[in-house]
Amino acid sequence: MTTRTWDGLTVPAAGTYTLDVAHTSIGFVVKHMMVSKVRGNFSDFSGSVTIAENPLESTAELTIKTESISTGVGDRDGHLRSDDFLAVDKFPEITFRSTRVTDHSGDEFTVVGDLTIREVTKEVELTVEYGGAGTNPWGQAVWGFSINTEFDREDFGLTWNQALETGGVLVGKKIKVEIEGEANPAQ
Repeated sequence: MTTRTWDGLTVPAAGTYTLDVAHTSIGFVVKHMMVSKVRGNFSDFSGSVTIAENPLESTAELTIKTESISTGVGDRDGHLRSDDFLAVDKFPEITFRSTRVTDHSGDEFTVVGDLTIREVTKEVELTVEYGGAGTNPWGQAVWGFSINTEFDREDFGLTWNQALETGGVLVGKKIKVEIEGEANPAQ
């Protein structure tokens, strides 16, 4: 991989890179019954990052197929696919398009962009940790990253809930998203 030094980091050369879906995971965490957390993931997605000469001018986009949601429990996954939540028949994709990089410190970047769920678009802020660049044993260039964000699901029309006898609600409002991934030069 062609790399360069920028602000003390060894970063990939300017260009477009696609997500390596075999080495990328998109997960989420939400409170359940106010006492525990449920984790899930999406298995069908695609995305790319275009690294600019000035990395602070880079852009990214991600498309997630809502049907691919999984928490490991069939009934719950079916409910999440229903009109109560993602309504996958009506809204088959979740998308993210970056609009700007607002901050940078060491290997951590703050990326702002438009997240669209159920045709509702809201601005969200991502914390992106750059993991480094290298070449895998098969000669393919790769660079890695970790991404975290949190948002209120009700902002996107995901308002279904059920009150609990003991107080509180069945499903928390805040969704934490955790992405671990790798990207390779676009072919």
